[in-house]
Amino acid sequence: MKNFKFKINGTEYNVDINNVEGQEISIDVNGTPYNVTVDKEIKQKPAVVRTKTAPRVAAAASGDVQKSAPAPAAGAGSKVTTPLPGTVLDVFVNVGDKVTAGQRVVLLEAMKMENNIESDVAGTVTSVNVRKGDSVLEGEVLVVIS
Repeated sequence: MKNFKFKINGTEYNVDINNVEGQEISIDVNGTPYNVTVDKEIKQKPAVVRTKTAPRVAAAASGDVQKSAPAPAAGAGSKVTTPLPGTVLDVFVNVGDKVTAGQRVVLLEAMKMENNIESDVAGTVTSVNVRKGDSVLEGEVLVVIS
């Protein structure tokens, strides 16, 4: 789900895009659901497919920790993606920051749980693609590390 803020003729609208299928879009405008048809088919950007490892996700408040396979060595760059749709609660890194493998980079709320999204490599943050409050879809790139 993506979240946008629109200002039309001085009135602010909070718009959540829930689902896009061809020309049909399911949205919520200030909490009211609408089905919208657009004049052209909207092609969604493909989800990032990771072939080596997924980011490690740990429950923020409990001792239960889910871990992915061992991290690969830093190479041309690693993209930290979200393993499930949710809302960004906090971003812990900035462009230029040095990070270590396993370091928490984003706190994501998904399915009413807080999840730590961790770097799977050590390196330098080259891009931060989300902000606090953003809604993200599964596979969306949150942070790029080289």
